Amino acid sequence: MGSQSGTKKKNRLQLLHQYYVYTGFYTFLKDALKKALPPILLVVAAIVLIHFFVIDLNTALQYVIDNYSNLLVLTLFFVSESILGIIPPELFIAWSDKTSNPILYLTLIAILSYAGGAVSYFTGRATLKIPSVHNYLEVKMEKHLKNARKWGGFLILVGALLPLPFAVASLAAGMIRFEFKYWALFGLARFVRYAIYGAAIFSLVS
Repeated sequence: MGSQSGTKKKNRLQLLHQYYVYTGFYTFLKDALKKALPPILLVVAAIVLIHFFVIDLNTALQYVIDNYSNLLVLTLFFVSESILGIIPPELFIAWSDKTSNPILYLTLIAILSYAGGAVSYFTGRATLKIPSVHNYLEVKMEKHLKNARKWGGFLILVGALLPLPFAVASLAAGMIRFEFKYWALFGLARFVRYAIYGAAIFSLVS
């Protein structure tokens, strides 16, 4: 009985793997990472250059801490994460390390990132009620919508974990009426990403 159950589970995984191969998911993932990595590397390179030739990164972060309220920084981050993640979240992770309670603020930005994805999801749902906006986004996001229809929750999971546009995946999920409870479940991987990035960045800027 246990052997049959294991075989069925293996067969399901094999079928799922075959489906992702057939639909081009792995190719999409490879291409998306290729596109995502250069901007990230450019941001990292810019930060390193600024750190060594313009102003010490720790000094810059401390300046932000001393001159801007934590609420303002968190608000800016939430807006960014709600609008396609226009500011690299790594900067905010580094900022959280300089606050009075790094773990608390890292947790807060992880929550705000997740909430920003939810805003994108419901923005996608809202566009359904505005035909002109929906039609415009249908054209602009044709590829993302096609992928969301094919891969659904797994695309959201990948967007939450990897340096891919989580807000875009969430927007597409909303536009295709992907069930919110499943978006909420797969989107929890966002917290895993911030925990990993937090551990790495804290060790660098401390």
